[in-house]
Amino acid sequence: MTQTARSSQQPPATQPSTAQSATPPSAAQSATPHPSLHNKDLGPVGPEQKRWGWFEIFNVWTNDVQSLAGYTLAASLFIGAGINGWFVFAAIILAGVFVNWLVNLSGAPSVRHGVPYAVMARPSMGVLGARFPAMVRGVVAIFWYGAQTYFASTAVALAFNAALGSPQTGTFLGLDVIGWVSYVIVALIQVWLFTRGIETIAKFLNFAGPAVYVVMTVLLVLIWVRAGSDLLPAVGTIFSNQDVTGWAAISAFVGVVGTMVAYFAAVIINFGDFSRFSKTERSMRLGNFTGLPLSLAFFTFLSLFITAGAYVVFQGGTGEPLDNPTDIIAQTESVALALIAAVTFLLATVGINLVANFIPPAYDLANLAPQKISFRTGGYITAVIGFIIGALWVAVIEQIGLPTFVDTLGALLAPLYGVLIVDYYIIRRSQISTPDLFSMDPAGPYYYTRGWNLRAIAAFGIAAIFAVFTVWVPALAALAGFAWIIGAALGGLFYWLVMRSQTVAAHH
Repeated sequence: MTQTARSSQQPPATQPSTAQSATPPSAAQSATPHPSLHNKDLGPVGPEQKRWGWFEIFNVWTNDVQSLAGYTLAASLFIGAGINGWFVFAAIILAGVFVNWLVNLSGAPSVRHGVPYAVMARPSMGVLGARFPAMVRGVVAIFWYGAQTYFASTAVALAFNAALGSPQTGTFLGLDVIGWVSYVIVALIQVWLFTRGIETIAKFLNFAGPAVYVVMTVLLVLIWVRAGSDLLPAVGTIFSNQDVTGWAAISAFVGVVGTMVAYFAAVIINFGDFSRFSKTERSMRLGNFTGLPLSLAFFTFLSLFITAGAYVVFQGGTGEPLDNPTDIIAQTESVALALIAAVTFLLATVGINLVANFIPPAYDLANLAPQKISFRTGGYITAVIGFIIGALWVAVIEQIGLPTFVDTLGALLAPLYGVLIVDYYIIRRSQISTPDLFSMDPAGPYYYTRGWNLRAIAAFGIAAIFAVFTVWVPALAALAGFAWIIGAALGGLFYWLVMRSQTVAAHH
């Protein structure tokens, strides 16, 4: 990554106030944006600032894939789906292909107009109403930030325990003394990195990505040598449940796809925060393809074999399989491997946590009051709230299970994606007036009712409520794994139903 997300940006340029204009900001004359809608972080970036190629986009995804939470989720799905491990593997890869298609759609508008998601939501939600979905997306990202901070702290705790011989201490909120010290260290490291800027974060990502794969490959080799010929048969059968057959097996397969899509939910929606810096749509698409289906396939392969191998080698095929790689590494009793793994997993998880879960809510909070909340101030607010959430992970959130946590947050966000895509590609036929995104003119195309599109808010609310119900209402439990897909489809459908008259008016 070579482009700073906080670089100085030019105000959007002027052109006729019409929803049919797609002239890029650099090609029109200059205009003065309304101060309540614009600051340097929200304004469109110019061509000279679009420096990201495919490799920078690839790094965003590959580090998101290989975080500790990503491994734990994949392992949890292998363990809990009840179907052949190879089928779970195929389902996760299918999810990667699907997410690749989704982000190509959500990323293209920001490549063209150079603005983040918080601004791209204005045509559908209204110039002021867009603050609502941005706030919802920001809250979800902050929850993920706290969760990933906890997972990163387990890597630091691994190093401390390896060096100190796992001293036994009392616990508070499920964490012992080493757990709390590790958690505070990670929280402080992340804030320090944030103050250093995205260039420093990028260096972490560029190093951590390959390093994590090296460590996981070494771990797999160690386990495979000890498991011998027992490993390959175990991969296919060790997690299977004989009661899960027929339609139940098909439902489990599709549910794995849905849960993995939900895992990427926040980045799917706010991908414009990153794609706005892409040189071209082609480079964005190449980065998405290499970083999602390809990288996800390799990481999932490692996760499957390590989880199954550890179950055979360290647990003799009995008890509950381990789903956190730091716990598995601790079983090897290798201090050197523990220390190396701790550093690499820490860097990988912290790096992507900042990019995927820290920067987006910082933008969202700045969007609420651009003249009062800067990008940096939004980051500090995110850090404080995220710290509290992560501190409660073991005692509260972990009890519901990571897949349920993922499905719930995904269900809440999904309708926002449906609204964004239907509005941009169907209602407006990819035609957006960039200056009007920053205009408070009551006659503007995105002003609606005092800056709010209440019909869009209602469409989102109804879809989100039903999608979340599929996760938590027992009668709808069979739909839980499909929560994201259901939410996105309903959000887009309801939005089209309440806004379809605008489609006719816009093109006749």
